[in-house]
Amino acid sequence: MVKRQVEKKRPTVLTSGVFDILHLGHVKFLEEAKKAGGEKAELIVIVARDKTVEKRKGEKPVMSENQRRALVESLKVVDEAILGYEEFNIGDVIEKIKPDVIALGHDREDLEKIVRKAVTDKGLMTKVTKIGKFSEDELNSSSEIKRKIIELYRRHS
Repeated sequence: MVKRQVEKKRPTVLTSGVFDILHLGHVKFLEEAKKAGGEKAELIVIVARDKTVEKRKGEKPVMSENQRRALVESLKVVDEAILGYEEFNIGDVIEKIKPDVIALGHDREDLEKIVRKAVTDKGLMTKVTKIGKFSEDELNSSSEIKRKIIELYRRHS
């Protein structure tokens, strides 16, 4: 008798972000997000739409949504990067992707409440985890990088 081996589904981690001006903080965040799913986890990243960024931050991103998505997906740690839905609803996203883990940035308290409620409302066993902040001495935010570029440009012009 031959035993059939049942292929075990890889744990799926879902995370999201703007990822404008990709930097080391983004890479570290994505690495930690993937680790949250355990060994052999698959990392799916939702990249925010330009309209969503403009609505949330009051300004357009430097790079277009398609460029940001392609850059994120090119990272070794990322298995798939997709653009967010035009009409964003976290419950719909969770229901469609059915992640085992949702990884959120340290600064996303607003999103954490919404995600936890959506997981509870849908009766899912999805784990919601927060990824800690990285070193203060690194340029680890797109806003900091933009400020530094402007500062350096002003000094040299």
